[in-house]
Amino acid sequence: AAPAASGGNPNPLGGKSLDYTGGDDPNNANYGRLTDKLNEADIERRKAAEEAALRERAAEIRREERLKKIAYMRDMPDNQPAGTVEEFMFKEGVQDQLDKLDRDLVGLIPVKKRVKEIAALLVLDKMRRKLGFETSVPSLHMSFTGAPGTGKTTVAVRMGQILAKMGYCRKGHVVLATRDDLVGQYVGHTAPKTKEMIKKAMGGVLLVDEAYYLYNAANDRDYGQESIEILLNVMENNSEDLVVAVAGYKDRMDKFFSYIPGMMSRIGNHIDFPNYSADELVEIASVMARDLEYEINDDAMPVFKRYIEERMQLPYFSNARTVRNAMDRARMNSAIRTFEKYAIRGENGGMCSVEDLKGIHADDFQVLLDDILYADTDKRIFA
Repeated sequence: AAPAASGGNPNPLGGKSLDYTGGDDPNNANYGRLTDKLNEADIERRKAAEEAALRERAAEIRREERLKKIAYMRDMPDNQPAGTVEEFMFKEGVQDQLDKLDRDLVGLIPVKKRVKEIAALLVLDKMRRKLGFETSVPSLHMSFTGAPGTGKTTVAVRMGQILAKMGYCRKGHVVLATRDDLVGQYVGHTAPKTKEMIKKAMGGVLLVDEAYYLYNAANDRDYGQESIEILLNVMENNSEDLVVAVAGYKDRMDKFFSYIPGMMSRIGNHIDFPNYSADELVEIASVMARDLEYEINDDAMPVFKRYIEERMQLPYFSNARTVRNAMDRARMNSAIRTFEKYAIRGENGGMCSVEDLKGIHADDFQVLLDDILYADTDKRIFA
């Protein structure tokens, strides 16, 4: 017999056994033992079978719940109590927000009517949900059209709070944005800016003021188009967590919608804000004075109304904003008058009364009116 190879290797050729060791082929990673490959395939089949069983079970549970609901709705008597609308309005805090809207906004009857209609839809939708009826979140995106100072931002804030009270958005806050907040100055800058504003507004309302400036029909390469596309995508896919409201002058908004029909089709609530009348603007001044704890004397009101009527004929009139500016000037005139009377002339030993600190007199508004009546033509708009 031939002697055994050194090291006790039974291989008569003197080398190691012929077991596969992989060699130096670069494709070796693609090879493996047949038993290992079969085990892996068996594991994958078991996973797929388990996932299929889970899906089938989930579908079965949904069918069972659907059948239970059908039976529940079929057997429900027509006189099943669902609670009163008034109860839901007060319990959810909706009525409180509507009352605040009435207190804060003078006039605007069509606007308040539309807001109450939206609130009624949401309340009834919640009552239906309580009984088990099928519900779907209505389109809550909005368009506010009207001149500056007609209350668009105030209504947006109230709508956000109503939606939050009803559970249709998490926070109800309002984030105001313009083109400068959404559109960048160079390539790659617009998307991050727009997404950052959307992130801030998530759970509430994103109010895009003068939205028509986002689109520049004269420049196909304007970056505003990218911002519009992002907004459209969010309005479609995140409507349950973000309400987008666009605002601006009605004629310009109509033109904007003609260029961007996708925006128009995603907005379910169009609210037009009319201009205030002179009497309503006088009432707004009274509300502002009340909130600031001032008292406008009776003889001052006709002077203020005359000022408003004259100011409405001039350019750049901004409704309630113009009234606010006029009230600020009247307060300043009142402060100057009181200061001169007691600090400079020393009347009554320099002691002023509560009425002096709270009162706004006719003279305080007459200064504003004189600026319009007697100023140079090119300076009248600053009165």
